[in-house]
Amino acid sequence: MSSTELRHTALDAVHRALGATMTDFAGWDMPLRYGSERDEHVAVRTKAGLFDLSHMGEITVTGAGAAALLNHALVGNIASVGVGRARYTMICQADGGILDDLIVYRLAETEYMVVANASNAQVVLDALTERAAGFDAEVRDDRDAYALIAVQGPESPGILKSLTDADLDGLKYYAGLPGTVAGVPALIARTGYTGEDGFEVFVKPGHAVELWQALTKAGEGVGLIPCGLSCRDTLRLEAGMPLYGHELTTSLTPFDAGLGRVVKFEKEGDFVGREALRQAAERAASEPPRVLVGLVAEGRRVPRAGYAVVAGGRVVGEVTSGAPSPTLGKPIAMAYVDAAHAAPGTEGVGVDIRGSHEPYEVVALPFYKRQK
Repeated sequence: MSSTELRHTALDAVHRALGATMTDFAGWDMPLRYGSERDEHVAVRTKAGLFDLSHMGEITVTGAGAAALLNHALVGNIASVGVGRARYTMICQADGGILDDLIVYRLAETEYMVVANASNAQVVLDALTERAAGFDAEVRDDRDAYALIAVQGPESPGILKSLTDADLDGLKYYAGLPGTVAGVPALIARTGYTGEDGFEVFVKPGHAVELWQALTKAGEGVGLIPCGLSCRDTLRLEAGMPLYGHELTTSLTPFDAGLGRVVKFEKEGDFVGREALRQAAERAASEPPRVLVGLVAEGRRVPRAGYAVVAGGRVVGEVTSGAPSPTLGKPIAMAYVDAAHAAPGTEGVGVDIRGSHEPYEVVALPFYKRQK
């Protein structure tokens, strides 16, 4: 595919009709914002937002050996996930470096759906296919079989409830169930990347426009608006959620990222990266490397990924994500910082913003936690 040929989701015409500003995201032409990204962010925090996430990479794993394959290929204990439940996990290289973070849904006893980030979907598909050798399981590229629409925010349960008979009240966080939404067959999952309650609805691409329009209509009275990828980034940043390519990379292990809890050494059988990850766990326990922390600006200047974190005139870390926070009303960042400067409230920490050392407060993540 030439670099000029972007992939389009089934909702492309809808985004254009809504006047969206489009951007190239991992080879997909995606809506960045429809109007004000601040308004979109606030809508999700206070009412509801509607997102097209059809660029995400769905990979189906089926067969009697599906659970054993995923336990071998991923760091989590996927065999222990109940039917109708989901698990946040990672796929690592043999050296422990993170290839991607994933959500795995167990759709049936011998059927799983792995959802990868758009930028890594091919890498994950290739790794799973390679790791499937010798297992009684089939790995299938289902990226073109699904459109994915998310409705996120405090009003999202009411909006979705008006369009489905599925038992949403009984649907726990990180669970998914098949149902019908606005007359369309769907997989309804209580997952999201915003820090709010919400749902991700997987449907056939041919049903995407119909579903989007039904959700739009159902949310009209409660402030639902379409939301682009720009506010999705500020929402996940406030919620302290990592983004691949920023907080997670192949040069970091889950332990470096403060997410060692996703690695399950106690599960049956060997898994890719086990030995390297065991060593990484020991290193993290004895001499923690840099720690992922939150930084809140004392001034107005916004830090960006790659900027140096400084203390006492020397570099002690690096910003991985930064943006103005609509909820806090000031710039925030996530950064990997030397352990000696990582405790919340550490004095004298700043960010080098084009040669000027701007003062920042070190805080524990997340910046924002919704009231249950």
